Amino acid sequence: MEALTARALSKNYRTRQGTVNALDRVDMTIGKGQLFGFLGRNGAGKTTFIKIASGLLLPTSGTIQLFGLDVLGHPREVRERIAIVPQEGKPFYHLTPREHIEEYLRVRGASAESAKSTADELLEAMGLVPYSHTPAMLLSGGLQQRTLVAMVLATGAEFLFLDEPTLGMDPFARRQVWEVVRRTVKRGSTVLLTTHYLDEAEQLTEELAVIEGGHVLYKGTAEALKSKVRREVRLHFAGGFTARELEPYGEVYPERGGLTVMTTRSRVEELTRVALERRIGVNVGPVTLEEAFLTLVGRSIEEDEPGGAWA
Repeated sequence: MEALTARALSKNYRTRQGTVNALDRVDMTIGKGQLFGFLGRNGAGKTTFIKIASGLLLPTSGTIQLFGLDVLGHPREVRERIAIVPQEGKPFYHLTPREHIEEYLRVRGASAESAKSTADELLEAMGLVPYSHTPAMLLSGGLQQRTLVAMVLATGAEFLFLDEPTLGMDPFARRQVWEVVRRTVKRGSTVLLTTHYLDEAEQLTEELAVIEGGHVLYKGTAEALKSKVRREVRLHFAGGFTARELEPYGEVYPERGGLTVMTTRSRVEELTRVALERRIGVNVGPVTLEEAFLTLVGRSIEEDEPGGAWA
């Protein structure tokens, strides 16, 4: 059975400037027990899709099912089988991380003993034990986000929506979250993950989709998407080259105050030699998911979609 099936799903908003198509006839399937990534720039349609799939927003047209249940027709049954980390969600400031987890589990029907045991496990796994009795209002933004993620992952719900779950976390905390997410999937949950961190998508997901302007442009594995890039190697120059000089070697785009060129292995030696002659710093590496996204979409994932507040 598919965990999620969307058919011709659309969501339109009317604004003073006209109609915004946040989703435009999106078809999507996610297999049961899968860790699925949903990538797109701010405003591309990811959050709108999650809100509709979790029953928080009505679509303009189309259908969506979770575990064979129509989300619109069976909202209560669907809510009992899901949990969600919303993008930029906020904790209850007077509650501690332990209280967030235990109270949320009790609301969902867990016994006091079970809630405490699960809280112990998640606080340890997420590195929250030193802060377990600290009110959320006194925690940093990263620790508040970790608390929200721990609270939702503790449910072990059949379907978990994780919308930018590691936003604002340091690299070590992000990897702690990755391990708990992997463990949750091994225990049988299905996860839909949105993220701006493409290394996160590459590390975690079994399959992913790329959405742009409300349209799904790609669905498949990260490796298959990277294979679509015609170049094999990326070189980043801190300065000293113009885009016109590099264009004969491949695809060029600005990055981190310098220029990056995606080229073939046969051109690497020539480019690095010229860089050394000019005493220009150069970093060489394989093509990443970031370059694959840029090639597919034509823009960086960090660049917002116009009208992004809707999606």
